[in-house]
Amino acid sequence: MPPPPPALVDKLRTICLDLPDAYEEAAWTGRRWCIRKKNFAHLVQIDGGWPPVYARAAGSPGPLSVLTLRTPRPAADTPRFSRAPFFLPGWWPDIVGVRLDADSDWDLIEPLLIASYCTLAPAALAAEVAARQG
Repeated sequence: MPPPPPALVDKLRTICLDLPDAYEEAAWTGRRWCIRKKNFAHLVQIDGGWPPVYARAAGSPGPLSVLTLRTPRPAADTPRFSRAPFFLPGWWPDIVGVRLDADSDWDLIEPLLIASYCTLAPAALAAEVAARQG
């Protein structure tokens, strides 16, 4: 299985590792960013229908890069997450997926990554991030 494109990994790395105590690691497939052993962002490359659970959730056999992240409340409660470039994987109610490509709107994705981090981070770290946001 091909790894996610380096440019996407680098872009996510820049955003995610700017968050307190966040770290990056290899996942069972792709790359993930965590806070205190909790995964707040997972980048996966779908190709040839693999991995099948991601290909089914994203509605594509690939090649396609997808990012999954956490939401502060059930993702299905937010209508925008039910239309492209988003998808609802369905394996947890607070996980949303987004298809990434050269036209991805990082001004939209970055706040979602920060919200995902804050959803899982200890309260003190989430407050630190909120204070930095102004």
